[in-house]
Amino acid sequence: MLTAPQFSPERLKSVLARIETAARRAGREPESVRLLAVSKQQPAAAIAAAAAVGQREFGENYVQEAVAKIEALGDAGLTWHFIGQLQGNKTRDVAERFQWVHTLDRERIATRLSVQRPHYAGPLDVLLQVQLDAEPGKGGVEPGALPRLAEIVAGLPRLRLRD
Repeated sequence: MLTAPQFSPERLKSVLARIETAARRAGREPESVRLLAVSKQQPAAAIAAAAAVGQREFGENYVQEAVAKIEALGDAGLTWHFIGQLQGNKTRDVAERFQWVHTLDRERIATRLSVQRPHYAGPLDVLLQVQLDAEPGKGGVEPGALPRLAEIVAGLPRLRLRD
């Protein structure tokens, strides 16, 4: 992931070149490696500049900030990942505007995302967040509850559980 200090077209070109070299060395196609640029607290112009040099996937963890950027950038062919803790009152914006959710940890949120996902958009790709220690303020489903949540999410029609 790229974060704010590295978020420049020059730095991005360098990272993409290093990924390509490493992938080829490992016998993989460079296209099989995906870089998620964390664009929180970056202006839409910086995201557009990154997109101009080949970055297509961007991660956001503040819904309102992300919505403004998504709207400003329009149909630029970008893929948006929600990477923050998702509150119930923010699910509609995420369901309607993002292609990925990385932090799904509750049945209630999963159900809301599925119901609110527009049919024309295709399924919303989701990853389940697991809480491995009881650190206060951190999200995630407890490991013992993971199989049940995975079963529920797999059965929701507008979500696609990814690995």
